[in-house]
Amino acid sequence: MIYTEETAKLVALHLLEVKAIKLNIKQPFTWASGLHSPIYCDNRIALSYPVIRTYIRQQLAAAANEYFEDIQMVSGVATAGIPQGVLLAQELGLPFSYVRSSKKEHGMTNQIEGVVKQGQNTLVVEDLVSTGKSSLIAVDALRSVGADVKGMLAIFSYDLPIAQSNFKKASCKLMTLSDFPHLIKVAEEENYIQEKELKSLEEWRKDPEKWSAEHS
Repeated sequence: MIYTEETAKLVALHLLEVKAIKLNIKQPFTWASGLHSPIYCDNRIALSYPVIRTYIRQQLAAAANEYFEDIQMVSGVATAGIPQGVLLAQELGLPFSYVRSSKKEHGMTNQIEGVVKQGQNTLVVEDLVSTGKSSLIAVDALRSVGADVKGMLAIFSYDLPIAQSNFKKASCKLMTLSDFPHLIKVAEEENYIQEKELKSLEEWRKDPEKWSAEHS
């Protein structure tokens, strides 16, 4: 679920403007998984632009206050969710922690850094949700130490069917500032893509693996 239509469109536009999100059907990007994709998203780039960074922080705070009740801690998903989580925690005046994808192999072997209290109402922050798998690892880790995870707040989601299914199975509410459907609308309106490319982009969203195989 997106926060508001206005926010979804403006965040999408900002991410396109600074090339945090790139679209290219003719020369697809290769993800770490090996899949070929017409979209590549690196929201960390937005951190280098103070005006955009401030807007995202303010909208994350507004969404957190409106849709998640009585939040007592913000927890970021390593690594890209950490700076966004810190900014949000500072804005809300709340404690902060972050979660690695797995436990450290040295020192205290922590997976979670920071103080997490039993029953603490926790909002997990992510920069990007693709399948949701890595994001939900953080949710599971927090729940395993007693945190009461109220949901996840992210800047952007590809809105993939598999992610929707994964979050539903995990009983984890997901709220994003923007998503793929709003992005392609804005991209077309602002001439980042042509109308004839919309079909291919939507085919990718419905079945990324099939699209990848056809464009490899």
